[in-house]
Amino acid sequence: MLLASLLLFTSPAEAQLSSNFYDSSCPNALTTIRSGIQAAVRTEQRMAASLIRLHFHDCFVQDDTPSFTGERTARPNANSVRGYEVIDGVKSQLESQCPGVVSCADIVAVAARDASEAVNGPTWTVNLGRRDSTDASRAAAESDLPGFNDPLDRLVERFDTKGLSARDMVALSGSHTIGQARCATFRGRIHNNASDIDADFAATRRQQCPSAAGNGNDNLAPLDLVTPNSFDNNYFRNLVERRGLLQSDQVLFSGGSTDGIVDEYSRDPAAFSSDFAAAMVRMGDIEPLTGSRGEVRRVCTAVNAAA
Repeated sequence: MLLASLLLFTSPAEAQLSSNFYDSSCPNALTTIRSGIQAAVRTEQRMAASLIRLHFHDCFVQDDTPSFTGERTARPNANSVRGYEVIDGVKSQLESQCPGVVSCADIVAVAARDASEAVNGPTWTVNLGRRDSTDASRAAAESDLPGFNDPLDRLVERFDTKGLSARDMVALSGSHTIGQARCATFRGRIHNNASDIDADFAATRRQQCPSAAGNGNDNLAPLDLVTPNSFDNNYFRNLVERRGLLQSDQVLFSGGSTDGIVDEYSRDPAAFSSDFAAAMVRMGDIEPLTGSRGEVRRVCTAVNAAA
């Protein structure tokens, strides 16, 4: 579930990344990552959406301790971000091949691309050479990550502050063509009898998501009811038909400034695919740690001092 919770990254910088960064230091890195991701998606197709979403969060963190509070338990992430164990498994393989070489940040970036490919989605060249952070901020996660009830102007603002355009935002939201969301994130939308939701769609979703708060919170529904496991442009067709599951999805087609982009993507899957790939590259190039900044973690869920 992406856009209900997105992007913990900072402003653009002059970082030097390269697609061939590991060609000499760990020549089998990309093959190892691809194999691990393909196996994970074969086991559970939902994992493709989870791995794409991890890249949006962009910062693997240690579990919360008294001295290190990370983003995992921030409100937008709680009970929703998953796939850590897949990244940990790939990292373990790479550590046996090339100890201390391939960063977790790069594994996450490549995993997102490979997960997209695994469900017939677009592909792109991943720039490499990121290093891992040595800290994390729960407060920043809670203030920076878009929420599932954010209005359009707030979504546009959040992306704009990161150097991403409204078109980038709409394209990236298209990752909701796969994956699932928890009842707690869409309960209000399907029970409010508003004019921006198709009545039949709302009735279908209510069957597994009762109106009472706390009742069925973790019940899941596909973000795209039509082709939930295929990366295509049906997400945008759903929005045009007022069948966006999250409020932050439907606001993209609600009489506002992004209606034209949604309409274009609903009719032109090639345009969506191309723009999504380009936006993923731009997002991945935002303020990476490189050179001597940060570290290459030995274990993705802990900084080296604590590993």
